[in-house]
Amino acid sequence: MAIDRRTAMKLGGAGVSALLAPQIMVRAASAAVAKTDVGNAGFNRFTLGDFEVTTILDGLRPGDGPHPTFGANQTPEAVAELMKVNLLPSDRIVNGFTPTLVNTGSELILFDTGLGAGGRANGLGQLPARLQASGYKPEDVSIVVITHMHGDHIGGLMDNGAPTFANARYVMGKTEFDFWTAPERMSGPTEGNAKAVAGNVKPLAEKTTFVDDGGEVVSGIRAVGAPGHTPGHLIFTIESAGRKLVLTADTANHYVASLQQPDWHVRFDTDKEMGAATRRKVFDMIATDQLAFIGYHMPFPSVGYVEKMGTGYRYIPETYQLDL
Repeated sequence: MAIDRRTAMKLGGAGVSALLAPQIMVRAASAAVAKTDVGNAGFNRFTLGDFEVTTILDGLRPGDGPHPTFGANQTPEAVAELMKVNLLPSDRIVNGFTPTLVNTGSELILFDTGLGAGGRANGLGQLPARLQASGYKPEDVSIVVITHMHGDHIGGLMDNGAPTFANARYVMGKTEFDFWTAPERMSGPTEGNAKAVAGNVKPLAEKTTFVDDGGEVVSGIRAVGAPGHTPGHLIFTIESAGRKLVLTADTANHYVASLQQPDWHVRFDTDKEMGAATRRKVFDMIATDQLAFIGYHMPFPSVGYVEKMGTGYRYIPETYQLDL
């Protein structure tokens, strides 16, 4: 601030000091406050009828993309343009991983388990710590449900060779289990994931209830077949006291690319055309019935709605609808 001699004489010393004081205080405050190393809590909780639902962020993984992981059957320019009009980078992507916890009052049910110990060096595998931050311990979980058997969903089943959720029983798809445990999966492009299934899933088979389309986990929670991403990929309807949502797992893996353009191929889909058809079927139903859904790879806290838009759907994050 520039103050000439005449102005200074009119104001007097006290007046000048008063004008300068706010800047001095700002400088002092800025110098005195160090940045915190405390991160976000990594969980979000709401009620659905008589159920308590908690979404838990297992971690975030930045990388290159979204093309060709998303829109592999499109030009890079087309994918870049879609990102641009949605105010997203055209050459970088952040993928989140969100297991879901449902407390029914009699059972504590965990859907999927994140990447586990193998991901912790890169900031992933945060489920056990964030589960405890949310008020529960791994040993409190009574049922673990596996939507499908990709590594980012089964990686947290085991920790140092022992079950992470020591008191749990398990529910998973029979079609999915049979596919990944078939001997022919242990070679070729499926080898890596089949080995993960052998190490993390097969040891739990004796404590597992196998279901497919229509199978019930507990009253109010039912499996729905949604193949394409994997042969036995399951989604789940969760309903209590007249409130309902859909846990869509990996039916859609990106809130723009997979929803606004549901026919675009996704690299991780085993059957890409079937994956696209399933996306349309599932999200047509969610949009028509105006249901909330939880998507494993949607932006955290991973709860939202969709409305039909052009040839696809627009993602609408949940705000206070589930608080009413």
